[in-house]
Amino acid sequence: MALKSWKVMLPLLALLIGLVWLGFRFNVDDRVIVGGAVLFGLLSSLFAWMVGVLGLIPFVGPLIVKVLAIPIIWLLNALGYLVSFIAIKRGYSKDVLTYRGLTIALIVGIIIGFILGHLI
Repeated sequence: MALKSWKVMLPLLALLIGLVWLGFRFNVDDRVIVGGAVLFGLLSSLFAWMVGVLGLIPFVGPLIVKVLAIPIIWLLNALGYLVSFIAIKRGYSKDVLTYRGLTIALIVGIIIGFILGHLI
């Protein structure tokens, strides 16, 4: 049974909302609630499903998905530069070239996938 089925994802979304509400109701630490929600959403592919459902809204949905997708690319690139800066300061310049190449390949792959996803 695929996790992309709405019969599975909708109850998972309700469960996530209920758990977050219970966490706030019983005064659980905010970081624990957010960490648990992010972990639950990533492991269950709930966030990807929610973005897919959001993309189904005519005219506005694809624009919102594009706006959500662009900052991820910027964040990946900024994180790569930050890690490179720290690694160069510590003397790992040869390894930095390898990992920056991998980061750029990942970003290019994401962009190509994004473009192909819109063309298909």
